[in-house]
Amino acid sequence: MDISIVIPLFNEAESLPELAAWIERVMAANRYRYEVIMIDDGSNDGSWPVIEKLGAANPCIKGIKFQRNYGKSAALNEGFKAAEGNVVITMDADMQDSPDEIPELYRMITEQGYDLVSGWKKKRYDNKLTKNLPSKLFNATASKVSGIKLHDFNCGLKAYKNKVVKSIEVYGEMHRYIPLLAKWSGFKKVGEKVVEHRPRKYGTTKFGWSRFVNGFLDLFSIMFMGKFGKKPMHIFGLWGSIVFFLGFCIWIYLFTEKIFFLRFNMTDRPLFYVGLISLVIGTQLFLAGFLGEMIARNSSDRNFYLVEKKMGL
Repeated sequence: MDISIVIPLFNEAESLPELAAWIERVMAANRYRYEVIMIDDGSNDGSWPVIEKLGAANPCIKGIKFQRNYGKSAALNEGFKAAEGNVVITMDADMQDSPDEIPELYRMITEQGYDLVSGWKKKRYDNKLTKNLPSKLFNATASKVSGIKLHDFNCGLKAYKNKVVKSIEVYGEMHRYIPLLAKWSGFKKVGEKVVEHRPRKYGTTKFGWSRFVNGFLDLFSIMFMGKFGKKPMHIFGLWGSIVFFLGFCIWIYLFTEKIFFLRFNMTDRPLFYVGLISLVIGTQLFLAGFLGEMIARNSSDRNFYLVEKKMGL
C-alpha cells in the first residue's frame, strides 16, 4: 500500500462526505494504492454513521470509534497503529487542509528521502488576534527550544515514513510535538512544505485559547521527559545530593561551634533551620529520583482509551 491517510475528527459529520470524495479523486488521478483511516474521537453529531456509510461505498475508507472524547493525540496514536501504507499522511477533517497537497508530500518522502515532512500554513485565514499571533509566538518558542527549524509545529497536514509512526508514542496532548518525538527516536531528516490553508466551510473550531497555554506547558514537559524521563535520578538525585550536602555542612559547622566554642543557643539561629530544611528537602528529592527510576523501569502503556467500534480494520 502506498499511502495511509489518518484523519482524527470530532463532530465533523458535515465535512466528511466532501472530504472523502476529494481524497478519492486525488488518489485515483495519481493511481495510488491507499487507505483512509478516520478516527471518531467520541463525536455526538452523527459522524460515525457517516463514516460507516462512506466505508460501505468505498472499501478503502476504514473507521475507528472511541467510546468518548480522548483528544487528538490518542486518535493519532490509534491511527498510527492501524496504518499500513509506506507513507502515512495526517490531515484534519474540517476541510482546511487540501488533499491536493498529498502527491507532493508523498514525493518528498519517497524521492527526497525525508523521514517527516511538516506542512506550513504560511497564509492563514484564521483570526489574526486570537490565532495567528499566538501561533507565531508558540512556533518560534518551540523551534528555538527543540532545535527543529519548523514554522508550523501544529499543522495537521504532515507526511511520515511508516517506520516513523511505528517508532513513536503520541500521548496526552503531544501531537504538537511529533517532529520532536521523531527526532528523539532517531529520525532527523525533517522537511517542511508550504501548504494551502483553506477557510473553514463547515462547523466551528474545537480549540480555544487554552490550547496555547497547554502548548507551552507541554513543550516544557516534553523537553524534561525527553532528557530525564528514563533517568529521573540524574536530575532529582543530583539536586537532592547537592541540597543534602549543603544542609550537612551547615550542621557540621553548628556542631563544631557548640562543641568547641560552647554555644548552646543553636535553635535560635536561622542557620539551624536552613540546615534542617536542606537535609529534609535533599532527602525528599533523592527519594523522588529513586521512586522515579522504579516507575520508569516498570511503567506500562501511558495511553488508555476505549475503542468502541472498528470498521474495515
